[in-house]
Amino acid sequence: MASVQRGMSGTSLRLAPTATAVVGFLVLVELTSGILQGYYTPLLTDIARHLGIHDADVNWFEAAQLMVSALVVPVLAKMGDMIGHKKVLLLSTALTAAASWGVAFAPNFWMFLIAWALQGFYVVWLPLEIALIFSRSHSRPDGAALTRKAAGILVAGLEFGVIVGALAGGFIGAALPGQLWLTLMIPAVAVTLCFFVVLLGVPESESRTGGRLDLMGLTLLSTGLLLITAGLTFMRINGPGTWWAWAAVVLGITALLPFTRHELGHKDPLIDIRLLRQPSMWPIQLTAFLFGVSVLGAQAPLSTFARTDPAEVGYGLGATSGTVSILIGVYVLGLLVGALLYPVATRWLTPRITLLGAAIFVGLGYLMFLPFHDTTAQVLLNMAIAGIGSGALVAALPSAAAAAAPLTQTGMATGLTNATKTVGGAFASCVFGIALAGQALGSLTGGGHSTAAPLEGYILVWTICGVTALCAGVALFFVPKNAFGAVRREG
Repeated sequence: MASVQRGMSGTSLRLAPTATAVVGFLVLVELTSGILQGYYTPLLTDIARHLGIHDADVNWFEAAQLMVSALVVPVLAKMGDMIGHKKVLLLSTALTAAASWGVAFAPNFWMFLIAWALQGFYVVWLPLEIALIFSRSHSRPDGAALTRKAAGILVAGLEFGVIVGALAGGFIGAALPGQLWLTLMIPAVAVTLCFFVVLLGVPESESRTGGRLDLMGLTLLSTGLLLITAGLTFMRINGPGTWWAWAAVVLGITALLPFTRHELGHKDPLIDIRLLRQPSMWPIQLTAFLFGVSVLGAQAPLSTFARTDPAEVGYGLGATSGTVSILIGVYVLGLLVGALLYPVATRWLTPRITLLGAAIFVGLGYLMFLPFHDTTAQVLLNMAIAGIGSGALVAALPSAAAAAAPLTQTGMATGLTNATKTVGGAFASCVFGIALAGQALGSLTGGGHSTAAPLEGYILVWTICGVTALCAGVALFFVPKNAFGAVRREG
């Protein structure tokens, strides 16, 4: 490998030229991922009007995409280990591009819902990118450290893309009234260009296992995840009293038992259960699940709390949509700062301590909501603290999983962090939806009946987010002290 390049500053990425170029191209991929995640948010009301659906039906978009993401990430990540991470990154990008064009030109709600759900293939991009970078840097003594630096830069590109996407979506949507199809073409064009960036600029990973996909394991895992996420989704939509939603969750958990037995007896399992049992791996995957609760579940409650009028119900910020955008923007900026600080912090602390500190930051940020939620300044401070910790965790989890896994299983390990995070988000989406539905407020302030969620529901949301983050910190105490610092090369 070529000599290490020295950056202009002490925090610049010190990678060999070829690896540096790889990171540069992959930053463009994560920028596109951020655009996908931010662009549509200001347009959701316009999309609902275009499709002739109620605003509440927009929830189906998130639910469908979460289910697809939970199903495809473990499979595609394993395929990356088998046939090459670049090949699978290209495949998932092509599918995402096709789905994005489908979103732009879908003629009705159901076609739009299917296309939107299939956009969930982009969730596997970051794990595959981390595996690609780790494959190119693993032979170096500081390979794990270089992977952490690259992960921080990639996540920073992702969060910058979210900001650019949200601003672009609002601006273009306002500039092209009545031409929603044209507005929705922009993400499709971006993902299509992203395909050629990967095709022409990203080399294939060096280590591939070959073999055949574990179809029985795939069937059992897909059945279990589909039942669990579907049950949680319908529980959120139809209420906790829906017996068949509970039955779906129970059946889904039950299906994971034969899946575990099958994987333990398989020579080339879809998910290596023995690897997950190791003390350097299971706390990472548990942390990913617990982190998914807040990072995927807390933003919608934040928005509705901010929009609640305190003159009507006695709490909330009475914020305009512009103020809500500022709140979300501060959170995203916190994510960006946390992602960039993560590799810097690991130079002074161990990766384990940095992970633990990030989890504590997330927990502190949300628990601060309990006493401090009366003013915009208080909410901004809380979200900034939670955002810094969240950004560090988004960057840390896949790189820590890659460092803890054998070289031939980095795709599976990094992909699983996103899969467990997605399941955690689905769990939170259900619980938070039920908590905020609560009991309809019977306040007759002004002679009317309020439809605002009860304050107790928001307190429960913040408590769950804070406690799950602190529980993740407790789990990380069980990680060996010197974990993630050296590269494991044994299969």
